[in-house]
Amino acid sequence: MDSLPVRRSVGFRSSALGALAVIIAVTVLVSGSAARSEAARLHRAKAAVAPEDEAESASRPRQNVQYVEACVLEPVTGTVIFEANDHQPWPTASLAKMMLMYIVAQKLDEGSLKLSDQITTSAKASKTGGSQVYLKEGETFSLDDMMKAVVVHSANDASVAVAEYIAGSTDAFVALMNQKAAELGMKDTHYYSVHGLPPGPGQQADLASAFDLAILARAMLKYPQIIKWSSIDDTKFRNGTFDLRNTNHMVRTYPGCDGLKTGFYDKAGFNVVATARRGNMRLVAVVLGTTHKLTNFKMASEMMSQGFLNYDMHSFATKGAATNQTVAVVGGASDKIKPVWGGDAAVFMKRGDEGKVIKVDYKLPPAVSAPIRAGQQIGTADVLENGKPIATISLLAPSAVAVAKGSLVARLLGRL
Repeated sequence: MDSLPVRRSVGFRSSALGALAVIIAVTVLVSGSAARSEAARLHRAKAAVAPEDEAESASRPRQNVQYVEACVLEPVTGTVIFEANDHQPWPTASLAKMMLMYIVAQKLDEGSLKLSDQITTSAKASKTGGSQVYLKEGETFSLDDMMKAVVVHSANDASVAVAEYIAGSTDAFVALMNQKAAELGMKDTHYYSVHGLPPGPGQQADLASAFDLAILARAMLKYPQIIKWSSIDDTKFRNGTFDLRNTNHMVRTYPGCDGLKTGFYDKAGFNVVATARRGNMRLVAVVLGTTHKLTNFKMASEMMSQGFLNYDMHSFATKGAATNQTVAVVGGASDKIKPVWGGDAAVFMKRGDEGKVIKVDYKLPPAVSAPIRAGQQIGTADVLENGKPIATISLLAPSAVAVAKGSLVARLLGRL
């Protein structure tokens, strides 16, 4: 999975709200290895608070606090604006299904899956306990219906059915889950199941940290289909005979909330990964290990509210929009073009720090020669904060420009 680097601006619980987070969000692709390298760097930076042993951390008794760990992230820039013990591996419970959601959404986007695909329930799926929609062996539903059961109702039997349909077996799908986690740089994560049920004798618990779950949520938000499922409050299953009520109370109680997933069993506590959009800004909050039901929602709501109150997103460029620059065209049917932005760009910062000077340094040639392809890179724009470069954005040709008729170039091309 290609992703942008993750940056940190920590501590909005204090009155000062930490350091300025001014990051430019540019939709350029970074290689998977680069993403893993960045995640590894951040992981090392947090080593002082990360546990030395995963098994020890998973079984460590929770102290008298409202949650074990938490993280708040702005997903466009990847800025972490709040963290608390956020590299401790913790039992995910049904938050493990987030990776299933991510994989399904990826495959839908690639075209290897369709929402209309029919999924037949296996004997194994029909016998999966916990939260379920009581699938019977041989019963068939569309992938869309199965995923609504997974995302809205947290159905374990539907999770098994979908995993088997995609990978052939749950073991093969778990291997795929761990592969995707590694690609995303989720260093504190390991999956052992497709659903997150409590481990049985001889089994191990699915583990992930708050930071890793924020990374996963950020990747998931690339796919609108996930939000279409996770924002559903109430829907029907099995020809309207079974009611699916979203386990994430925040889609009903928190303005702007449209996802993502909850998880609970006794040793894991109450967990939530929530996301909300207000205006042009979205936040993701992860709260793990609360001891009382609804406390996870309360804490996530308070954390996101602090983020929305104290931070802002200032957009200054939209992918495909024209710049205010002009470049001459030599020998073309048009004598000039106005390059367009090759990616979205925005400044995410703490309110009150708007005085920071953000400038754009355009690097464009005085002229380019026809023919020009639509989308051809013409130059770049360096974004500067107080004179320091913080991002580079490609500037592209808005449309094709043919060689002017009758020109020497046109005549030469006509002879080829």
